[in-house]
Amino acid sequence: MKKVRIGVIGAGLRGGLAQYWHKPEGESEVVALADLSQERLDKFQEKIGSPLFLTKDYKELLTRDDIDAIAVLSPDYLHEEHVIAALEAGKHVYSEKPLAITVEGCDRIIEAWEKSGKHLMVGFNMRYISMYQTMKDIIDSGAIGELKTIWVRHFVGFGGYFYYHDWHGNSKNTTSLLLQKGSHDLDVIHWISGKYATKVSAFGSLDYYGGDKPNTLTCPECDLKNTCPEYVPHTFTECAFREEIDVEDNNMLIMELEGGIKASYLQCHFTPDYNRNYTFIGTEGRIENDDVNDKIYLKTRKTNTVKEFSNVTYEMKPEEGSHGGADPKIAQDFVELILRNKQPLTTPFAGRMSVAVGCAATESIRSGGKVVNISQESTIVHS
Repeated sequence: MKKVRIGVIGAGLRGGLAQYWHKPEGESEVVALADLSQERLDKFQEKIGSPLFLTKDYKELLTRDDIDAIAVLSPDYLHEEHVIAALEAGKHVYSEKPLAITVEGCDRIIEAWEKSGKHLMVGFNMRYISMYQTMKDIIDSGAIGELKTIWVRHFVGFGGYFYYHDWHGNSKNTTSLLLQKGSHDLDVIHWISGKYATKVSAFGSLDYYGGDKPNTLTCPECDLKNTCPEYVPHTFTECAFREEIDVEDNNMLIMELEGGIKASYLQCHFTPDYNRNYTFIGTEGRIENDDVNDKIYLKTRKTNTVKEFSNVTYEMKPEEGSHGGADPKIAQDFVELILRNKQPLTTPFAGRMSVAVGCAATESIRSGGKVVNISQESTIVHS
């Protein structure tokens, strides 16, 4: 194979990733799209430019011989169905995170992948952001000694717009925003530490969004649109205070990882700003990021070595491409995986484990904060 011909399922929020695969003169090309919305089909076709096979039935992509790989960019609750169907049809698959919305769903996907003989890649694009790659390199170099503690604070300043004005706000579609939104951060905790979580305790609640508004109410037709702080005029317009919303907007997790490393993850969806703050503390120092100003700070403690006399500030260089330059790199890695069997920075099992933590934390939250153990064993039992 000299070129990867890609069919895309879903032209919503992550549909923009397709632009990095569409290189008609290069090694990858988008040739087809499946989406339920005619408007999204038309807009996608206009953006890509060259003629595409367009359909509202994703299964039509799976039978085409001119499609080598499928990019599953559909809503979370459809990932399991779409990924398994594509693998069983003999296609390589790129799946946007989370891999599924249940651990059982992830395990069914992994079983289908192992049977298929095809490649499966999970879209953890934070692994491809230079800031977090730099933090991992610093820790792996031994600069902070032995890693002991991880603190992550996630200020989701656009939480209402992205997660409470559409399908994300209902747990039947997401399980919890600890999967859709938190899976990135839980994966980074696993990836940078090199350890998986073994148990978690969590507290969370729906403190701001949700309420008593009709499920059919939209912002443009609302009588309160001139005074509502969550009014949005376009794209995602379902009322953020509607009755069906049942996904926590304020979450706090504490975890123990393999080797006894302690980690915390805090996520709030009604903050005025948007940023992720990571702190890693080791026996000889700590590092902390500032993603607003694109800096990483390395601070050292007294160790009777030269380290105690110096701190270091890393300034990240600007990169082209969405998600801080990560999207073009993760798209290229999928192509490299198929054409050259070059293993990407992510693995299907890592996708499974971030979902496992998110599901366990959600169980803990909804049962009063009990400690929930996290298993690496498959949930599939064959008779």
